[in-house]
Amino acid sequence: MKTENKTNRWKGLAIAVLIIGLWGVSLYALLSVNLSTAPFYLLILPVLWQTFLYTGLFITAHDAMHGTVLPKHKKVNRFVGSLAVKLYALFSYSRLLEKHWVHHRNPASEEDPDFHDGENQNFIRWYFHFMNGYVTRNQLIGMAVAFNFLNLVLGVPIVNLLLFWVFPSLLSTVQLFYFGTYLPHRESGEGYSDRHRARSNEFSVAWSFLTCFHFGYHWEHHEYPYVPWWRLPATRRQAMPSLEKIEYPN
Repeated sequence: MKTENKTNRWKGLAIAVLIIGLWGVSLYALLSVNLSTAPFYLLILPVLWQTFLYTGLFITAHDAMHGTVLPKHKKVNRFVGSLAVKLYALFSYSRLLEKHWVHHRNPASEEDPDFHDGENQNFIRWYFHFMNGYVTRNQLIGMAVAFNFLNLVLGVPIVNLLLFWVFPSLLSTVQLFYFGTYLPHRESGEGYSDRHRARSNEFSVAWSFLTCFHFGYHWEHHEYPYVPWWRLPATRRQAMPSLEKIEYPN
């Protein structure tokens, strides 16, 4: 058992390094490719792939916020989390960390920074309200400087930057919001069913991974916040008796 625990402890860091490494190698390759003769339809798959890796970056940072990248090593978690969100879009890890734990303490309430404005549960308005609470002016300026440096100094074509750097990061924010906030925390007409004010999707393990790195198993995440994303399916199986007692509104 001790060997298994030790392996699991380092597994989180290995997975984080793998995701960050894949993102970096993939981005470098895609920014370098000549798109002048590439048919448009062949670009869809790499855009989706890069979007998936961007989502993985944020999920890695999210695990770092919960101390599960390398348990009992706060500095390592903070370094990995800071690196992941900086690569994602120059986010402040400290700011995200503070807001995320406010979310866990006050899910789907007026105090929850991830919740809607109290009046508009509409997906689009909620999304923009959500993003407005996290994106800063300095961050946008920094991203603009990085974009122009890559284009004007390093000579990366604008079309490559838009397709594989800008669009995937934006698409992944929609992906994260939809599967990790909107679906789990939206309120039905009958209200919420338990203290987490969250529900999980019914996706298969494979589909859950592809859609949002199991972030859709959201009730389990709130109930067991120190479980890393890659262990959520097993945690869900173990928690099924508890879930069956909760009558989720349709």
